[in-house]
Amino acid sequence: MLHLLTVTCLISSQRFLDARMFATCSDDCSVSLWDLRNLRQSICQLKGHTNWVKNIEYSRKSGLLLTSGFDGRVLTWDINKYMEDGCSHERVFHTHGLMRTRLTPDGSKMVMSTAMGYLIVIHDLDLSTMSEDLKFFNAANYMRWYHIEQMNPEQDTDSLYFRLPKNRVEIVTDFVPTENYWYITSLQVHPQGWCSLSRYTSPDDDSEWTCVHDLQDYPKPKPFKHGQKMPPHQTRPRLTHFIEEANVGRGFIKELCFSDDGRLVCSPFGFGVRLLAFDPKCSELCDCHPDTPVQLYEVKTEMTHADTVLTTKFSPIHCMLVSGCLSGKIFFYQPAL
Repeated sequence: MLHLLTVTCLISSQRFLDARMFATCSDDCSVSLWDLRNLRQSICQLKGHTNWVKNIEYSRKSGLLLTSGFDGRVLTWDINKYMEDGCSHERVFHTHGLMRTRLTPDGSKMVMSTAMGYLIVIHDLDLSTMSEDLKFFNAANYMRWYHIEQMNPEQDTDSLYFRLPKNRVEIVTDFVPTENYWYITSLQVHPQGWCSLSRYTSPDDDSEWTCVHDLQDYPKPKPFKHGQKMPPHQTRPRLTHFIEEANVGRGFIKELCFSDDGRLVCSPFGFGVRLLAFDPKCSELCDCHPDTPVQLYEVKTEMTHADTVLTTKFSPIHCMLVSGCLSGKIFFYQPAL
């Protein structure tokens, strides 16, 4: 029997929590919980955002639902304690220009993209203490401290956030080309959590790129005694791969994706899709990690739509790919590489 879900607003994202329950978020600032056994109405609506809600993640480690939106807020919900009128939430993070939020599969990291031209990565994630640990964090202040450290290594900038044993903040700024200011509109995480995949555009929509950033941990900072001066923050480039996109359909967000094994990337490319790999052998990233950033390898391009492709997704089970375009048409592919 086919169950149909009817909604009156635009659904931005959805996430299954188990075999029968899933959550959706929408542009009416709400999040809804659903049960597959009865889709006539939602179990409950979760109210807490003040702008479009664009992301839903579920942390199995903590049992918390995590949502974020264009209000800059990242909220957690204890859905095991929901009532008919909703459930309580906690604001664990806030930043201006927040676009997308993703958790790594093991729940150890949170990755956020912004309209400010950088990624925010939270290492050793602990949602239970994140709100307290990062209550004074401000991305703009951190960027100011970072530039001071680069210009004057002797300057004590009190980079508090890299001392924390949990919820350590890293801001990733290396993109191609380096001189531009980017809107990072689409974000995905590798199935093994090894890297992030992002799509970004210039403010004038004149250029559009896809890139891959390494998410592997650096050695943890050594603990500091009270009053001891912290040395300058040592950075390492995160960018591993990049490629320029067709830049068709300006102003629309294009969602790209990883294959289930993480060896392929599918990217909207004009009126079709483009399959990309880390190298010509379609190797896993761990087997072909470059010392300097290199261009993604173009495996195959399929032009099948009559309008701009906006979204793509690999099947988690079958060798199948689906794409959707601006006019609403959907195509299924069984790629033969």
